[in-house]
Amino acid sequence: MFTGIIEELGTVKKVEKNKGNIQLTIEAKFTQELRVDQSVAHNGVCLTVISIKDNQYSVIAIKETLEKTNLGNLISGDKINLERCMKIGDRLDGHIVQGHIDLTATCTKIETLDGSWMFKFKYAKKSITETTVEKGSITINGTSLTVVDSSESEFSVCIIPYTFENTSFKYLKEGSQVNIEFDIIGKYIARMMKSHNKN
Repeated sequence: MFTGIIEELGTVKKVEKNKGNIQLTIEAKFTQELRVDQSVAHNGVCLTVISIKDNQYSVIAIKETLEKTNLGNLISGDKINLERCMKIGDRLDGHIVQGHIDLTATCTKIETLDGSWMFKFKYAKKSITETTVEKGSITINGTSLTVVDSSESEFSVCIIPYTFENTSFKYLKEGSQVNIEFDIIGKYIARMMKSHNKN
C-alpha cells in the first residue's frame, strides 16, 4: 500500500531483458534502508526488491506488468519516481494507492501557467471503473494528484512547483506515456453500480 507521495527520483542504471521479463537496477539514496523482498513503487508500479548492492538495488517486471505499464520503455539513465510502502500509523498525505496500474495514458498537452503547470492526458477507456471525476484522486507515474477537468477518456491535472521539481513530471513531453492507477474507492463504487444496474 502506498500514498502517492514520491520520496525521490531514482536513476535507472541497467535494464536487462530475460525472456519476457526485464530486470531493472535502480540507484537511490534510500537503497541502504531497503531489504530484499520489500515492495517499492516504480512510476507507481509495485515491484519486489530482489537484490541490493551498495547504493543500487534490483527488481523484476514480468511480461504482464510490461504490457500494462510504461516500464518497458525505460532505458539506462532515465529518472523514475520512487516510493516505499507506507508504514501503519503514518499520515496519509496523498490517497490510497495500491501500486497496481490500470492502464497507460498519453500526455496530449502541457501548459505553463503562472506558477504552475497543467498536464492533459488521454487514454483508451475499456471499463466503467476507468473513470475520473473533477476534484477526484488519480495516480500518474505513482504521484497522487487531483483531477482538474474530466471527460469520458481525458483528464487534466495541475502541478505545483515542488511536485514538478521532485518528480518525473519535469521530464514529460507531449506524447509521453504514463502509468495510471484510478482511485480504488471510485473503482469499487463503479463496480457496485454496474452490478446493481444488471439486477
